[in-house]
Amino acid sequence: MSNLAVLPIVIPLLAGILTIFFHKKLPIVRIFTQAVLAINLVVVSYILWYVNQNGTIVLESGDWAAPFGIVLVADMLSLSLVLTTNIVAFACALYAPKSLSIQKEEFYFYTFFLLLITGVSGAFITGDLFNLFVFFEVLLMASYGLIVLGGEKVQLRESIKYVLINLFSSMLFVTTVAFLYSVVGTVNMAQISQRVAEEGQTGILTGIGILLFFVFGTKAALFPLYYWLPKPYIVPNPVVSALFGALLTKVGIYSILRVFSLIFFHEQMVFDFFIWIAGFTLIFGAIGALSTNNIKMIIAYNIIPAIGFMLMGIAVFNENGLSGSIYYLIQDMIIKAALFLMVGAVAYLAGTSDLRKIRGLIHHYPFLGWLFFLASFVLAGIPPFSGFIGKLLLVQGAFEEGEIAIALIGLGVSLLILYSVMRIFIRGFWGEKDDAIIPDHKKARGFIVPIVFLLFFNVLLGVGAEWFYPGIESIGSYLLDPEIYIQSVLKE
Repeated sequence: MSNLAVLPIVIPLLAGILTIFFHKKLPIVRIFTQAVLAINLVVVSYILWYVNQNGTIVLESGDWAAPFGIVLVADMLSLSLVLTTNIVAFACALYAPKSLSIQKEEFYFYTFFLLLITGVSGAFITGDLFNLFVFFEVLLMASYGLIVLGGEKVQLRESIKYVLINLFSSMLFVTTVAFLYSVVGTVNMAQISQRVAEEGQTGILTGIGILLFFVFGTKAALFPLYYWLPKPYIVPNPVVSALFGALLTKVGIYSILRVFSLIFFHEQMVFDFFIWIAGFTLIFGAIGALSTNNIKMIIAYNIIPAIGFMLMGIAVFNENGLSGSIYYLIQDMIIKAALFLMVGAVAYLAGTSDLRKIRGLIHHYPFLGWLFFLASFVLAGIPPFSGFIGKLLLVQGAFEEGEIAIALIGLGVSLLILYSVMRIFIRGFWGEKDDAIIPDHKKARGFIVPIVFLLFFNVLLGVGAEWFYPGIESIGSYLLDPEIYIQSVLKE
């Protein structure tokens, strides 16, 4: 059954290659992409169930035993995130034909789309630090194709910044991995953890850990490394923005979670540093969301405080904190995708993304308006929705460690997040009817279906928390005991 671990990577990879050969036959490629992602969603769900029943799956490629060969590690954490990735991807595949022009779809959109899912899934599942770099490059190469799709001047300008930032962080990533290999003699994460524990986390290893944090923090858009975001995330088509906002920064925060819970967890000074970074990320992200009247920018800026919440749970490093980070990570991937799709629909239906020029949309599109109202509550963490569950665990974890300040900052920022998105509802949907808008209800219905699909999971994660929390809690406990991961991979 170990071969199950590779399926979430192989299925979208082969599908992406196949779409190259019939990329202009849009009716076929649309249905094919949607069918492949639906199949992959079922496959990943089954693998997650299997792992929950039988334990972690470890695939040793080519029968080369770990740590000598390439290892894929499908545990509850990685598979939960891969499942969430496929939920987002399926919704985006439904939304894409309604959002993209025929020219953009024909220009290998679905190929880049599927390769992006391949890279994200591989980054979550790999058990090898060098192959984490490889999968980062796969998803980044696909994202380069997606960000310039359409070739508009603003896209090309922002893509240059996006590529340069990621090029620099990738160079630093591979250099740091080589540096780490020279110290511990391996790139297998389980063996690295074992050797760091045996030798002690010396100053040089702590320095390497901080360099990796810098790399992952850049990709996750943590303070002060978030300067490249949000514009590269709003210039592409809304479906691309949804994929970027939901997935790319989350791979960065996942990498921090995995590396610093498995390898560099011996030095308390590092986690004290994380607390400060989390606090500043929360504050400056919220300020950014309040500083603009562009509805797409508001949602893009709200990526930043969400990453701050996730880092906060890693920083307090206890069961509640880690469980809260994971719960919040999963629900935030889904709600960010839904919100990007929503503001993309609003911008299309209103003819502008400038909030000062939008009013009274609820008179034309009441269902879309109330969906946005619901999504705003989910994002801000209003009970009983899923954002509340994650934040409650994070605050509990912070109080347990005596980190009262970061808990209070998190609570205050939650109110600012709610205010930032409710501005869109109050100004854009509420108010007098704008007779200049000619309703396009057929187009609106096409936008709404994938949004409802995503919000269903967000609501389920909140009202059905008693079903999901035990599994998330077990992942938090699992991360606190690296020996379980090491024994699963090295079989010692």
